[in-house]
Amino acid sequence: MKKYGYIVLFFLLQITTIKASAVINFSQLTIEKNRDSTQKKINRLAWIGAGSYVGAMTLLGITWYGQDGMGKFHFFNDNKEWKQMDKLGHFYTTFHLTSAITNGLENAGMKKEKALFWGAASSSFMMLNIEVLDGFSEEYGASWGDFLANTTGAFFSWGQYKLWNEIRIHPKFSFYPSGLAPLRPNLLGKTLAEQFIKDYNAQTYWYSIDIDKFLPKTSKFPKWLNISAGYSAREMIFAEDNKNINAGFNPYRRFFLGLDWDLTAIKTNKKWVKKVLYVVNMFRLPAPTLEYNERGNWNWFWLYF
Repeated sequence: MKKYGYIVLFFLLQITTIKASAVINFSQLTIEKNRDSTQKKINRLAWIGAGSYVGAMTLLGITWYGQDGMGKFHFFNDNKEWKQMDKLGHFYTTFHLTSAITNGLENAGMKKEKALFWGAASSSFMMLNIEVLDGFSEEYGASWGDFLANTTGAFFSWGQYKLWNEIRIHPKFSFYPSGLAPLRPNLLGKTLAEQFIKDYNAQTYWYSIDIDKFLPKTSKFPKWLNISAGYSAREMIFAEDNKNINAGFNPYRRFFLGLDWDLTAIKTNKKWVKKVLYVVNMFRLPAPTLEYNERGNWNWFWLYF
């Protein structure tokens, strides 16, 4: 139980750091009207966000890292593992974490440009803590590849706003059970919920492109119709290709191109409906899809998820 104590202590220290940083940076805001009210909203948001983050990360530390020994901090190069599926997961997670923080700061009264920057910076910092845990874990190790994926994902939102003043490329995710998890349930997940996170064979990451936003405003191209490019990999019960091959598997990459639905294009004045649509839009819904894979095969799916 001693190692659990270290994990909890680590994240209790993080809440102090996050809160202090939030107060120092957010207190520099200059808003002419309702400044006190805005500052209170931002402070409250900082406390709620920091508390939720610490709770989630402490739970992660106990349930995930707590099963492994905690030792001396070290680095580990995992860039060739899992066909880089884990790196796309880091990118996707940090992008949407950035968007959530940015929207929260905007709603609290922070200007768009500052909200975007602090959203990206905060999410990068939060994900960095996972790398710290990895660094102390005897099973893993801190990864420069993960750090790069986190940082890129965080500033992918910020960069699009700087370039286009809007999001035109949406990272999305889809999941369908691979059937391989029972072969190594401790690694790939025992339950469906665990497989949703752990089984890279069952995951696909997408980049959904808003075609209409690249066309003239007079264009009649449907605003709800996107083109989506996807990536996944199969036949991986180990992280390394050679171990999978020795076990009789043939790990390979899969590439997709298909139609996609942009639910955020649905017009509504209700904020809660907009939030629901945004959350659902984080996932790529079933749609016609073309696949090409490293085995040299082309496959067509009328509906692929």
